[in-house]
Amino acid sequence: MMESRFSAEASTPALPRHVARELTANGNIAEIELDGQIYVLRITKAGKLILTK
Repeated sequence: MMESRFSAEASTPALPRHVARELTANGNIAEIELDGQIYVLRITKAGKLILTK
């Protein structure tokens, strides 16, 4: 039987990852545009994310 092993270092993430603090330039709010629509990303005082249109 053949066994396959994968290195965590060699694998690529399945999804792109973005750092929320970088998106907000170390602030608490950022605008995100999708297909001409503007959304607002907020980081709350509790450290949660809220995305609104």
